[in-house]
Amino acid sequence: MLNLVLVEPEIHMNTGNIARTCAATRSRLHLIKPLGFDISDKAVKRAGLDYWHMVDLHVYENLDDFFQRTGAQDIWLATAKASRPYTEVRFQPDCYLLFGKESTGLPQALREQYAQRCIRIPIREGARCLNLSNSAAILAFEALRQWGFPGLETAGEMAVE
Repeated sequence: MLNLVLVEPEIHMNTGNIARTCAATRSRLHLIKPLGFDISDKAVKRAGLDYWHMVDLHVYENLDDFFQRTGAQDIWLATAKASRPYTEVRFQPDCYLLFGKESTGLPQALREQYAQRCIRIPIREGARCLNLSNSAAILAFEALRQWGFPGLETAGEMAVE
């Protein structure tokens, strides 16, 4: 199963979009505090997130709590600062894709610790980065494509039998 990890996300709409991607793809969503928004049942219902019950959600107090509780080792850090494009990576089942907060990205110490595991989505020179939810969707679907989209419907109602 794919694991999408948001480190200190700040914008509820991005997290909501990523949660929807997780619900649709059977991926786990890991949120590392502090969060810039409320994810209580009341807040989720008020936001009309009717897919929230389909999200396999895990929340952690900080990065240390995340690593301690998950034991995650096969991790990939998505950062515009990386020199390696994601297309060079062969994602393994149960890997973790980490994304940083919208304002500053992933912590520098984490990027330095896992420098060989930092990947980027190619974009034009001078463009800062893509939106967080777009980046998460691109990398999630690349990993799932590599695995043959396990447990997902690959044909819609227009499929010819």
